[in-house]
Amino acid sequence: MAAFGLIVAVFVMRLLYLDVIVAHEYSTQAKAARTIGITVEAKRGTIYDRNHNVLAISVDATTIYANPSEVDDPRGTAAKIADAIGGEADDYVDKLLDARRQFAYIKRKVDPAVAQSLRDQNLKGVYFLRDSKRSYPYGQVGGQIVGACNEEVNTETQTEYLKGIAGLEYYYDKQLSGTPGYYEAERGADGTPIPGGVHESVPAQNGEDIIVSLDIEMQRALEEKLTSGLAAVGTNSGTAVLMDGGTGEIYAAASLPLFNPADRTTVEEGSTQLKAVSNLLEPGSVFKTVAAMSLLETGSMGPEDTLFAPAVISADGYKVSDAHERGDTVYSLRQVMQYSSNVGIALAVERMGFKPFYDHILKYKLNELSGVDYPGEQSGYLLDYDKWSRVAGYNATFGQGLSMTPLQITRFYAALVNDGSAPTPHFLLRSSGDEAPREWKQTQVVENTDAIAPMTSMLETVVTDGTGKRAAVEGVKVAGKTSTAEIYDEVNGGYLKGVYNLCFAGYLPDSSSRLVCFVGADRVPFDSGVTFIFRDIMSEAVNRYNIVPE
Repeated sequence: MAAFGLIVAVFVMRLLYLDVIVAHEYSTQAKAARTIGITVEAKRGTIYDRNHNVLAISVDATTIYANPSEVDDPRGTAAKIADAIGGEADDYVDKLLDARRQFAYIKRKVDPAVAQSLRDQNLKGVYFLRDSKRSYPYGQVGGQIVGACNEEVNTETQTEYLKGIAGLEYYYDKQLSGTPGYYEAERGADGTPIPGGVHESVPAQNGEDIIVSLDIEMQRALEEKLTSGLAAVGTNSGTAVLMDGGTGEIYAAASLPLFNPADRTTVEEGSTQLKAVSNLLEPGSVFKTVAAMSLLETGSMGPEDTLFAPAVISADGYKVSDAHERGDTVYSLRQVMQYSSNVGIALAVERMGFKPFYDHILKYKLNELSGVDYPGEQSGYLLDYDKWSRVAGYNATFGQGLSMTPLQITRFYAALVNDGSAPTPHFLLRSSGDEAPREWKQTQVVENTDAIAPMTSMLETVVTDGTGKRAAVEGVKVAGKTSTAEIYDEVNGGYLKGVYNLCFAGYLPDSSSRLVCFVGADRVPFDSGVTFIFRDIMSEAVNRYNIVPE
């Protein structure tokens, strides 16, 4: 009986195995044979400028795929595919030769018109799906800021998708990307999905659209003025930023060389990065405004207060002099700024004390990240105060021996038009996923706001009667500061001879605008200047935004 019971048990288990396990396997195999799984790409969000002009958009495209088991003539079919959509026949033949496969991508992101020329040939085993690809209507204009995408491959699904690799496409990749969908459908004898035969469907969630602060026509003008201006001073490297000092919204910004995301056949080194964000520089004399603000805020010196300014001073074995040769003189603080006197600002700050000056640099956040929504921002460099020598203190007053980005300098000047509050520089205004416009932090960096008016008055004198005369803009006042900064020699130490970084930072006081503009040129001769580039950019802004005196 025991043996008989064992035989019955084995028989029952065999039936269970055949009826349940094997049957399930056959069912699964049969299902796989008559179904096809397709990953549905989420449509990437659109990037708009502040006036709703399209800067980046996913446009219709076609994905071409094949069922190799249905292709009778793989080599002939590959040749016809190559003739229609480009490439070599060898690029496609390997995908068609394996008759055991029932699905193989031929090419994604094909222009619909090109795909149609192939579709019209009715090639057996070749099929088409709707898809999308990234388009940049303005090309090079704003390309550095908008950025670019690459085609990446999902290793699990072996499907391609767009991934931001530069600029705002990279910074806001998660919001723009969305979530892919999937569907599994029954297919007919020809391998194509049967209408109404969907077994499982997960819809794609499209990416969010974003609206950014760029004004693409102002951006075009800034790029043109910067490019021609830098060529005029003998360099092909430099940067410019135009920002609303009240809000931190960046209307336009660019660095040379420029970048065109619509044509990446040749990409110059460094062109994908906005140098105003990513590159540190010793600011030079535009930093004298920081030193002068510390003097005004502490009450150590007023615009008309004077001091004796020798032609040359010495400290720690080093000599400090002005950029232009002169004799001993007496300067007011206004004249120190007007003539950009290194000796004058150094002695004025020394009389106040280097420690209060150091504390004000920290308070103004000049060595910190600005918080801009763009990849690659660098924080500034400031030597700890306990390591300052006397000559280090002197040098810092006129912007040498410390470093920051052009955008961090721009942010400080923005505080002068914004009642002492430094805005967070930014591009994003809102996304389609936001219920309201995005809010950005403001930081009060000037405690004694009574110091702003005399500071602005002195910066106006720089333009009317000093080193910044070519920055004047017709019809409005201009306040700003010039700079001729030495460049540190990273190979040999010390500073390079005969070339300098030049810049100008300024704004339009007593006007209907709080725009702030920074312009910088890299490695140019001493007798050059960039004030005229500022003038050209700001003149364009005055006309475009109907800026008038108030």
